[in-house]
Formats: sequence, C-alpha cells, structure tokens
Amino acid sequence: MALTGLQIYKLLPKTNCKECGFPTCLAFAMKLAAKQAELSQCPYVSEEAKQALAEASAPPIRLVTIGVGDRKIEIGNEIVLFRHEKTFYHPPGIFIKIKDTQPLEEAKKFAQDVINYSVERVGRTFSPDGLAIENASGDPAKFAACVEAIRSVTPDHPFVLISENPEAMKAALEKEGGKNPLLYAATPQNWQEMAQLAKEKNLPLAVKADGDLSALANLAEQIREAGVEDLVLDPGKDDPAGSLAVMTQIRRLALKQNFRPLGYPMITMPGRRAKSLEEEVLLAAQHIAKYGGVIVLEHFDPAVLYPLFTLRLNIYTDPQKPIQVSPGVYEIGKPGPNSPLLVTTNFSLTYFSVSGETSASGIPSWLLVCDTEGMSVLTAWAAGKFDAEKIAKSVKQYAVEEKIQHRKIIIPGHVAVISGELEDELPGWEVMVGPREAIDIPNFLKAFWSTN
Repeated sequence: MALTGLQIYKLLPKTNCKECGFPTCLAFAMKLAAKQAELSQCPYVSEEAKQALAEASAPPIRLVTIGVGDRKIEIGNEIVLFRHEKTFYHPPGIFIKIKDTQPLEEAKKFAQDVINYSVERVGRTFSPDGLAIENASGDPAKFAACVEAIRSVTPDHPFVLISENPEAMKAALEKEGGKNPLLYAATPQNWQEMAQLAKEKNLPLAVKADGDLSALANLAEQIREAGVEDLVLDPGKDDPAGSLAVMTQIRRLALKQNFRPLGYPMITMPGRRAKSLEEEVLLAAQHIAKYGGVIVLEHFDPAVLYPLFTLRLNIYTDPQKPIQVSPGVYEIGKPGPNSPLLVTTNFSLTYFSVSGETSASGIPSWLLVCDTEGMSVLTAWAAGKFDAEKIAKSVKQYAVEEKIQHRKIIIPGHVAVISGELEDELPGWEVMVGPREAIDIPNFLKAFWSTN
C-alpha cells in the first residue's frame, strides 16, 4: 500500500538540506507521495529507508525504454488519467509492421520507405518511430534473415520483434544488432523461456493475455518475480469498446489503486483484427488518446500517419505550456524595403499557418511575431497580451523601421478593434486590417498590398 507524505517523512533524514530541489524534507516527502519526485533525489537517505520507501517512491506506471541513442523511445511513467489534470509526458511510439514472409529485397525497400518518410508540423519533424518485424513464417531462420536484412538499412531505429517462439526470438536477436528491441510476446505457454531470454539480454518484454485482466496481472507478476522489470502489456482486446474499457481499467488501477502488477505501459495492434484501413486508423487514434505506449500499424500510408502524428502532438503537448516560436521579425521569401509587414502572435500553430499562407502568396514579406506567451491571436488579445501597446513595442524592439521604407502594418482581422489605438501608438503609420483567417492572406496581399 502507498505511504502518505507524513509516513515517508518519518523515514527521511530530516536535514532540510535542499539538495533534493525542495525547501524541506517534508515538501520532498509530499512530492514522493504524489509520485512527482524520485527517492534518488535525496543524497542522504539510508539504505534501510530506501528499502522501506521503494514501493512508495516507484512510479505508478514503469518507464520503459525501447531502442538506444537518439532514436530510443520512452513509454510509461504517466501520473494522470486525463491530460487536463496535469499533462501526458511520453508520447506513444508508432511502429510499422513488416512480415518475414516478404522477399528480403522487398522488405528492405519497404523498411527504407518507412524510415525515409517524414512530415513537418509546427516546426517539428515527425516520422515513424520504429519497425515491428513479425515471424509470420514460423521459421526461425527466415525470421533472423529478415531482421538482419532490415537492420542493414535501418541501423538505428528501434524494433519490436514479434514471435511467440523463443527459439525464433533467439535467432533474431543474434542478427538484431543490440539496439534494445522490445520482445513480443510472453504468453501463459511460453513465459518462462521468454522471461529467461529477456533477463539474459536485459531487454523489455511484452506480456500478452486475451482480455482477462486477472490473467494478465498474474502473468506480469510471475515474470517480474523471475527478474524482468521492464514489461509492456498487451491487454488482448481489439474492438473499440473492449479496448477502451480494458485500457482505461489498467490505467485507473495503476494510478488510483497503485496496483503494481498492471503498472506498465501498453502495446496495441489496432490492425490485428480490423476489417479495413479506416477501422485500423480510428482504433489507432483511440489508442493514442487512451492509453497506448506502443502502437503497431499493419499499413504504411502517409495519408494515415500525418493525422495520427498531429493527434499525438496535440495530446502530448503540455496544456499549460503552449508550443511557441521565438518572437522577432521573420523573412518570408526574400523581402525588401517595400515588402509588406504582417504581425501575429508566437503561438506555433498560428505562426506556421500565417507564414505558410504568406509564402503561398508568392509575395516576399516581413512577419513580425510578438511575444504573447504562446497564445493564439484572440486568446492573447483577450488576455491583454496582444494589444496596440504590445505591437508598437515589438516594432521598436526588433527595429522594424530599419528594414522597411514604408510605414504600413497589417494586423489580423480578428483584432481590427485595436487599429485606432495602434495608429496612436505608431504615429505616422497606416494600420491595415488583414483577413480573419490565414487561408485568405494570399488573396488579401494580391488585392490590397501597395507601397504607393
């Protein structure tokens, strides 16, 4: 059972040294009880206390790492059921499946296509996180050859190795390259051999059950007692309602009841029994929201991946810290002294929408980005962070007058109400009210921009 903050405090050194990052030992104890700190932050805790506090200080959902280096992904270690309570920290890894029944050259080309795909969204580049290689043939030699071939063209990407045959898994690991793959999966029939292999190689291991949470918890506990700590759970439910219910139960039991046998991240395979690509995508989207850690897709389709990446970005963005760009003056194209000057906020989505549409107009322009703490235009205006005074201050702060000969500034149509105030703040300037939506910027510039 989890300890309270006061119970934890009694086991701490009570020196109030502040070396843990908190002002007092009591404050540190309260953070430990809330799973918002780690016992390792205290340099003076005794070994006896460490043993007593191990259960209380452990995160409710274990952090599991797949892969190595810059390509590694970390899953788990979440502390809330709902994003608005605090935030979600570790986005699920999106993996694409390859079967060892494919010809090796075809599999290699497919793997290259997967890892070469990338898309940019609000200044960030996204691509599939790794590859899941399935022993569909049932032949250990074919499985090993497929893993070796794919590793030859993907030297750094994480793998999920899919086989319930321990001998096939051993053969594949000899060719995998030591990049810390996830082994999938231990079942009631093979768990001793799979657990021994995972323990010997110090690798994460997926645990699979067919929708029975009691059986899943018992199996995970047996494997943990066998010495494997890094586990990933496959609840075994593939329909939308069933998977939502069981994954929510697992998350709730881990966080609210501190039920350790289910305190691990989850792996899902939304295409395992999907009847169409559309059904697989919808289920994958559900698992991104609640509560997948690794999502293995049967199909590779850029038209599918882009919305899934966008959804994941939106859900795993801290709601208290909006994505933002640095304020300043940006060049769109190669603007000159007579190019138009537009102004917007530093909320990333707003910036990239405005800059993208401005670029699409074909008219080189200057874009003044004001520091609004990452808020969008209307939100910042309502909060008093995007007003005439702020814009005028930004014009002076970033020496806009040195870059242009004219004295015209285009403000977003949603804040047309500040145009008079802005003219007072910028004497001699003409304030032009631009469109309300970014998509209308090209037509606006072509129709209304003039320096004469």
